[in-house]
Amino acid sequence: MSFESVKFEDTDIKIIDGDRGKNYPSQNEYLEEGYCLFLNAKNVTDSGFKFNKTKFITKEKDNVLRKGKLKKGDVVLTTRGTVGNVAFYTNEIPYENIRINSGMLIFRLEGKEEFLPEYIYWYFRSNLFQSQIKQYISGSAQPQLPVKTINKMKILKPDIKVQKKIVEIISSVNKKVLNNNKMNKTLEEIAQTIYKRWFVDFEFPNENGEPYKSSGGEMVYSEEMEKEIPEGWEVRYLGDKINIAYGKNLAKKNMKQKGYEVFSASGLVGYHDDFLYEEPQVLVVCRGSKSGKIFESNKKSFITNNCLVFESSISDILNRFYLKYFLLNSNISQFVTGSAQPQITIKNISKLNLLIPKKEVLNKFYKIIKSIDRKFRNNNNENKNLEDIRDTLLPKLMSGKIRVNKGD
Repeated sequence: MSFESVKFEDTDIKIIDGDRGKNYPSQNEYLEEGYCLFLNAKNVTDSGFKFNKTKFITKEKDNVLRKGKLKKGDVVLTTRGTVGNVAFYTNEIPYENIRINSGMLIFRLEGKEEFLPEYIYWYFRSNLFQSQIKQYISGSAQPQLPVKTINKMKILKPDIKVQKKIVEIISSVNKKVLNNNKMNKTLEEIAQTIYKRWFVDFEFPNENGEPYKSSGGEMVYSEEMEKEIPEGWEVRYLGDKINIAYGKNLAKKNMKQKGYEVFSASGLVGYHDDFLYEEPQVLVVCRGSKSGKIFESNKKSFITNNCLVFESSISDILNRFYLKYFLLNSNISQFVTGSAQPQITIKNISKLNLLIPKKEVLNKFYKIIKSIDRKFRNNNNENKNLEDIRDTLLPKLMSGKIRVNKGD
């Protein structure tokens, strides 16, 4: 079975550009909160919307802009810079007023029902469409995909009932991925809460299982931490207790499609045929605009020289779980230097004051967080398998290589 392939210009899919005229918002018109979310490139990713960093415009500014306002059911495609990222504006998106920026397009269905918006979204994410982007993209310094080019590109057009079935199959797999992501967010929040309860509020369980500080646990003033800390705890320079190392340089030409995971400033960036660390490590981005970002690698991974590695093993008293949350709750930005090229050096961050709890407290914390971390990583591993299944099924379903019973 094969489906009809049609050019976008021959469909009822309306392609809408953003407003690029004189009323386009200037930098000083963006707000941290406001009436209308104005999308930036980081909000539209290769896996949908993400709203970690947002900017807004006022209602008055929104009213003078002519084009580029989203409606529920719209699909957004990035077409300048990072080309090919896609998002779907569903009822679950927590913003009622959203506009695209000048490097995006809106795909909207109007008229007869020849396509489902969900189908368009998943088609855009498939390699059937992404391969076309690679073929038609233009510009080396600033890659772009103009509307006139997209109009000549093609979309497969199954029967509407077949589209519904395809969407149903893919969405069922993706729903499990989203549920695992939600669970991991909750697990991370639980771990953070435990850390703050124990090591910021000092309400870790004492020998009787009661909260230490509020049960009258002895506290002493620490000049280094500029506050009281539990008696018997120490404060040392981070560099005196933890071995901090730069990752290794890895040229792009040496990256692989499969192998050991490679972590850099943007997280997982590819694969290599060798690894540097047997166990997961705590990483801090040390070069570029993301300097100070803290995250973890996975087992048997390669770390590039855009990251500092806070080396630890499962035998260390100062385990990576405590180290990770200590750094997340510390002011790492104070060690960032350089304006044109921000960076963090080992010499600078080594002078961070490290609070060292008693061994028995650290061991209890390790056992609790290890259980949470195991669930977290199991969810991530399951997601990798689910995403592989989804991304393998997607082009086969849409091309008709896997038959769909539209009567089901």
